[in-house]
Amino acid sequence: MHDDAISAFEALARIPRSGPQLSRRKFIFGSAAAGGLLVGVASPVLGKVAAAAAKVPAAPMAAAMLPMASAPANQTLIGSWILVGSDETVTVYIGASEMGQGVTGGLPQIVAEELKVDWSKVTFALADANSAFANPFMGGQLTGGSTSTRGYYDLLRNAGAAAREMLVGAAAARWGVAASACTAANGVVTHAASGRSATYGSLAADAATQPVPTSPQLTDPSQFTIIGTSRPRPDIPLKVTGAAKFGIDVRLPNMVYATVVHCPAFGGTVAGSVSTPPGAIAAIALGDAVAVVADNTWTAMQAAEQLQVRWNVPSTAKSTSSSKIAATAKKLMKSKSAIVAETSGNATTALAGAPTKLNLTYALPYLAHACMEPLNCTASVTPTSCEIWAPTQGQSMNVSTAAAITGLDPSQIVVHTTFLGGGLGRKFEQDFVAQAVTVSKALGRPVKLTWKREEDFAHDQYRPAALVNVQAGLDGSGNVVAWKNRIVSSSILGQRGWLPPGAVDSQAVDGAVELPYALGARLVDWVPHPATVPVGFWRSVGHSINAFSVESAIDELAAAAGKDPVAFRRSLLPPTSKHRAVLDAVTSAANWGGSLPAGHALGVALHEGFGSIVGMVVELSKATATTAKLWNVWVTIDCGQVINPDQVRAQLEGAFTQGLTAAMWGEIPIQNGASTVRQFDKYKMARMRDMPVIHASIMPSTGALGGVGEPGVPPVAPAIANAWFTLTGTRLRNLPMRIM
Repeated sequence: MHDDAISAFEALARIPRSGPQLSRRKFIFGSAAAGGLLVGVASPVLGKVAAAAAKVPAAPMAAAMLPMASAPANQTLIGSWILVGSDETVTVYIGASEMGQGVTGGLPQIVAEELKVDWSKVTFALADANSAFANPFMGGQLTGGSTSTRGYYDLLRNAGAAAREMLVGAAAARWGVAASACTAANGVVTHAASGRSATYGSLAADAATQPVPTSPQLTDPSQFTIIGTSRPRPDIPLKVTGAAKFGIDVRLPNMVYATVVHCPAFGGTVAGSVSTPPGAIAAIALGDAVAVVADNTWTAMQAAEQLQVRWNVPSTAKSTSSSKIAATAKKLMKSKSAIVAETSGNATTALAGAPTKLNLTYALPYLAHACMEPLNCTASVTPTSCEIWAPTQGQSMNVSTAAAITGLDPSQIVVHTTFLGGGLGRKFEQDFVAQAVTVSKALGRPVKLTWKREEDFAHDQYRPAALVNVQAGLDGSGNVVAWKNRIVSSSILGQRGWLPPGAVDSQAVDGAVELPYALGARLVDWVPHPATVPVGFWRSVGHSINAFSVESAIDELAAAAGKDPVAFRRSLLPPTSKHRAVLDAVTSAANWGGSLPAGHALGVALHEGFGSIVGMVVELSKATATTAKLWNVWVTIDCGQVINPDQVRAQLEGAFTQGLTAAMWGEIPIQNGASTVRQFDKYKMARMRDMPVIHASIMPSTGALGGVGEPGVPPVAPAIANAWFTLTGTRLRNLPMRIM
């Protein structure tokens, strides 16, 4: 629908639920320093992503990155992804960023299934920036859009299968037998006829010299023993013991420490020179900010408090406030310049003729990412090299950012991925990386740059505020005959220069188009809001906005038709649809229509995003006359083939927690062109006492993989709002709800 508005980062979200499969695979190989082979997979998906990205002025991305490094001692690199040690350990390189979603466990499971290795021998390593580790759904080494598992799935299955066949081939050559007469299981190759066997560790060096299979035999899904099973996450022990290295943990010899002070207003810049404050080593102007450098982070932050700097504050700052942004949105809602995102039939005519009409408006605020680990990056720049250690979601873009600042060739730039203490879209951005590289280049020594929490809140790339209007009509039998949905919000893609004039920002309408319901004549359009508040990718992006308005409006239509909310939804869905199956599963689990404790009520929401369908039912009661208590949440997902069921359930639980924060309390008020929130004292997060019991379940499926990290967020707000209406008769159309 919106291919002309897709960036390389977002193309993944537009891939159909069924997903293009890798029908042809070409293995590309060359010699590695340790005698292994570099094996990559050329995917037709990459071509689709590149073609989509080529239609817009996409962010620069380095085409080449540092070549693969040598394998560690006593380990052999078989392909780009797999290290086999003489001690029989198997290390899988992880191209995605680990920010709590569990890719360091799920991705190795995919390899282990095809490699036929003992799972207890499998570990992982976070990969440096390298084109070999590009996510096929993303066109680069980027993490977002719930694509880490579904993006790497085919590639890693083939990598594991190819390595297995190379190990079998090495054993067959050693014994002078046919490879077809040998089998591989639990990290051992066996020739049953002669009774001979050899471990992977003993075969690895020979395997690395074997021809690379062009079409390795994949395991039939019915024979999976590792994929689809719950395995302990290997990153958890590292985090419990403190062995995991986050960006904020990096230490280098001769390193100095920096923090930043940004212009108080969005869009402001440093005016003139800056003086080094007492206690600091240096103060370096960075355009919209000043970096203060000292011998340690605490001293740098203390010195930053004494910084004297003049700012060029935009003339529009004083007039940029939440109230004025909202007033502008109301005017734009009546604009005749809306950009059509989806249309079917004549919704205006159908609405005019409908006996029952609803005109509903929903408002949502700006939201912060509020990652537990503040933004930070360590950089070491010399005249001939640049090395970066970062908790980043955008390794490919980090290379391009550093190349632009240093003038170095991408091959001279190394990006080390650390663990992320939360990412949620914020650490895809390049501002904090650019600052660290700039400061290191200026000083000629390693620098670790860390933002204060106040700077993190005040200079986030917020989820856009939105005003959404839904007009819908019912005929005399309570059937929906017309649906008009207008969204007013700032453009994430537009602010980055990724959106051609007159095009629809896919991020603004995701979750409002291609709905599964039979809604009669439809018109969905979007009006870009010109507010200068910086906006960015927040977990589930536009889906978190539009699911609230769509699922709330569907509930309001059900009430107007005098029908049960679940029965009404079922009537709008094809009997054999996956959406209806998910709805039936989650409402059955919640015993919808059954008895409830006195004073309790249920609310429902159903949403599809990122290739997965999620149904949710919440149970709440009144705590006081104006507040609620959550008791239970039932959530069911159809995400296709599952890698690790426990991890899927954990993601649904985490998504609910974040969705609860956003629905109940999340808000960034704007005054004088700046956020008024600077700390967690004004940005409440869900706490243990706020949490209900979460009952998460997974629909059995062998379908194409869907996303898991983001789809659980969108249904939270509408499910709670719908339950509150059932309980009180009051509709909540503005977020945050503040009923807890």
